[in-house]
Amino acid sequence: MAKETFEFQAQTRELLGLMINSIYTNKEIFLRELISNASDAIDKLHFASLTNRDLVADGEDYEIYLKPDKENKTLTVSDNGIGMNRDELVENIGTIAKSGTKAFLEQIKKAKEDNADLSEKELIGQFGVGFYAAFMVAKSVVIVTKKAGEQQAYRWESTADGNYTIEEAEKDGRGTDIVIYLKDEFVGSDGDQDFTDNYNLKTLVKKYSDYVRYPIKLDYEVEETPKDEEGKEIEGAEKIKRIDTRTLNSMKPLWTKNKSEITEEEYNEFFKSQFHEWENPMEIFHTKIEGALEYTALLAIPAKAPFNLYHSDYEPGIALYSRHVFIMDKCKDLLPDYLRFMKGLVDSPDLQLNISRELLQQSRELKTIGKALEKDILKSLERKLKNKREDYEKFWNEYGKSIKFGIYNARFSGEGLTDKLKDLLLYVSSKEGKLVSLKEYTERMPESQTDIYYASAKDKEAVEKLPQMELLKEKGIEVLYMFDQVDEFAIEALHEYNGKHFRSVSKGDLNLSDAESEQVKKDNEEIAKESGDLMKDIKEVLGAKVSEVKLSSRLKSGAVCLVAAEEGPSLAMEQTFAAMEGNGAPNFFKAQRILEINPHHDLFNRLKSLHAAGGKDGEDFKDYCDLLYTQALLLEGIMPDDPADFAAKLAKLMAR
Repeated sequence: MAKETFEFQAQTRELLGLMINSIYTNKEIFLRELISNASDAIDKLHFASLTNRDLVADGEDYEIYLKPDKENKTLTVSDNGIGMNRDELVENIGTIAKSGTKAFLEQIKKAKEDNADLSEKELIGQFGVGFYAAFMVAKSVVIVTKKAGEQQAYRWESTADGNYTIEEAEKDGRGTDIVIYLKDEFVGSDGDQDFTDNYNLKTLVKKYSDYVRYPIKLDYEVEETPKDEEGKEIEGAEKIKRIDTRTLNSMKPLWTKNKSEITEEEYNEFFKSQFHEWENPMEIFHTKIEGALEYTALLAIPAKAPFNLYHSDYEPGIALYSRHVFIMDKCKDLLPDYLRFMKGLVDSPDLQLNISRELLQQSRELKTIGKALEKDILKSLERKLKNKREDYEKFWNEYGKSIKFGIYNARFSGEGLTDKLKDLLLYVSSKEGKLVSLKEYTERMPESQTDIYYASAKDKEAVEKLPQMELLKEKGIEVLYMFDQVDEFAIEALHEYNGKHFRSVSKGDLNLSDAESEQVKKDNEEIAKESGDLMKDIKEVLGAKVSEVKLSSRLKSGAVCLVAAEEGPSLAMEQTFAAMEGNGAPNFFKAQRILEINPHHDLFNRLKSLHAAGGKDGEDFKDYCDLLYTQALLLEGIMPDDPADFAAKLAKLMAR
């Protein structure tokens, strides 16, 4: 057969161009792809041989061989798998048979149109590029292959110029040899970019293909002194050279061993080395499931949360393997986002992968595995909370915010997630200053108490200084302290716990039904009747800053406080959205601010005097109203709109 010349399919030409023009800066990925292809070829032969033993007539010692040649600037990746004939070379190499690489091209095009940076971190593992990755490092590539059970071998060659050739060839035994004629910068260079260097090749195999089930072999030239019949080295004898063939991969992943065979130290060292952790993990989950869906999971909760865990640049995800071959570094769709802190891997032969090894992420199998793992993790956390409280509190201090985000986001999922997570919540309590669960809080509530009280501020000290807290402390009512921005959003999503509703000390009525509180309300109603014009004029002076001005039944020694209406966002929520928006919260996230004034404070009497003397138009009355409102803002940790004006009015008052 004469040499035939073919043109690559248009999309294949486009892909080759992208490879050569360095869409991937991480060139080393090509070796992972070629080794994975070789492993697949052996898998296919093994499967076919179950019904046709003639295919393995020349042996079943499956192996993958790496043959670097520094002098000729080549690297050969060989396997004794199924091999290809002429038609399969055209179909598998000359065209893109599946949609995975098409999707790869579409993402590249979109990124270019949007002028977006698309790094190898976003691409590697997301879209396998198989054989074509070789052209990232190659001047040209030669394939010599013979299909198992056939006699004729074929030689394929291309320089990625848009064409390739196929001709008949000679080859001993079945399988495929891929000979990469390396670009100059990948031969003899310093560092890890020399792909003819044995050490570099061994490192890459360990990194990407250590758990391939077939031996990946490499020849080493070694020098040794001859030995006599007794095995002793012969003094003065000239050293002789020989070839030592070594297997580079372990072929036995840690996660495939029985738990009883693995020590705690081995687990810890695996996670520290595999996932770049400095400390031993808090907890390790090793699960092996067999049946209709088969998978092994080895997950861990790291000892410390990364500093950017809740930032947009953090990349959550679990590593995926299929038949011990590394597929994806960070699969974001396996576990829900509230478990973004989990690290580890899942290995399953049942993951749906196409020919370019793209993971079909929305597959039913992936969702089934993810739900099972989520359930295991939650059960473990529940046991830890119940039986190892100190350990759970360490977990909570690192990752509690993630659980809260899970509850908040649960309102969008509709999967009953709040019921799964609500008993994992812990909050600092005003009673002992320690962390308590909602269950513990409600179990020790007095029968007369109908609500779960909480207060929000930046820290414990700020909460305890809130004037709204004074009355509750005096009455011995336990209050939960909330310091994270997500807290109130989670509470809003949760709404109630075991029939008890949540009530903010800074929102709406406190709903205290004891005799003393009822008497205070009645007294305030009487004072309000007498001071109706005063309250109306304070509201008029403050204008749109507040939705209402009223006498407070929650204040003891404090003069004033700012609360939000029962319906709608709280003041803390408004500030959170304002920070997110940058230029203020959108209108639908504005709290309805209510200014509450203590009618038993001396300042209230001063306001009455100023109002009686000059009415609502009196300059001093206006200044006092504004200063009271600003004081209430500051007590909530909110900066006034015009600090300079506040300072000027305060100085004017102090100068009298």
